Amino acid sequence: MIRYLTNDEIDKKKWDDCIKESFNGLVYACSWYLDIAAEGWEALVENDYESVFPLTGNKKAGIYYLFQPPFTQQLGVFSRGVLSGKVVESFLNSIPAKFKFAEINLNSYNKVTSGKYVIKPWLTHLLDLIHSHESIVKKYSTNLKRNLKKAEKAGVTVMKNIKPDEIITLFREDRGKRIGNLKDDEYNKLRRLSYVGIYKGLVQTYGAFSVSNNLIAGAIFIRYKERAIFLFSGNSDEGKQAAAMPVIIDSFIKENSRKNLTLDFEGSNDPNLARFYKSFGSKEVTYPHLEINQLPAVLKFGVRVVKGLR
Repeated sequence: MIRYLTNDEIDKKKWDDCIKESFNGLVYACSWYLDIAAEGWEALVENDYESVFPLTGNKKAGIYYLFQPPFTQQLGVFSRGVLSGKVVESFLNSIPAKFKFAEINLNSYNKVTSGKYVIKPWLTHLLDLIHSHESIVKKYSTNLKRNLKKAEKAGVTVMKNIKPDEIITLFREDRGKRIGNLKDDEYNKLRRLSYVGIYKGLVQTYGAFSVSNNLIAGAIFIRYKERAIFLFSGNSDEGKQAAAMPVIIDSFIKENSRKNLTLDFEGSNDPNLARFYKSFGSKEVTYPHLEINQLPAVLKFGVRVVKGLR
């Protein structure tokens, strides 16, 4: 039986045990992560936490809706047992009727076969690190190898344990100015996720430095179970010119090669980013992006309100 639970009704210990023991468990679904990324999140729980589905909702203009919280690429159904399309759809059918609108991401193990829901395949890129660094490098693209040599010639060095704030600042002063879709609240959530992750021993930060010892690029990786996620990065004009980001990622790969670990580049549907991630020899994996719109025709304008006010 699938039950709907409000936040204060969720047994966080049983929840986290389920995520840890699920074959498809992801760090995004851990209770501590959701508490930061989607405060007040609710849930659908099957029996005694055999399978779970976080509901990340909000209310604007009188409309209850589900949205994908920042820094959570995939959520959906997580299960200790067999996870068929029928099980996934039973969870989707159990979403409370009050949620009239939803744009959320399920995870790559969630299959939806019926035509009841609008499903779009979104992309991530995965790289298996169980092989030696040398064998992984053989599958790097010619352009990536050229950039790594360029960075070496420029004297770029990589160090670990950079403060997340410094990496966030790099992003805000560069790409963050152009895209403008992250607000102070989102940056604060990222900061909290990073520092709590460091405390829990899950987050590792890397920074690339110029010959004059200036931080020119940085990245935040978070590891949970057998997956390491390229969670966030920041770059500078000097970092781009010196090909600093490829060196950071290559350094992470080198350090973690020959481990039972998969590097998840966390995207991307952006062709340029996808091309960059593919240059490391990663493979494309899809996950379902789910859309639900049960608003009355007269309230369709509410979609615009919801999308603009996460």
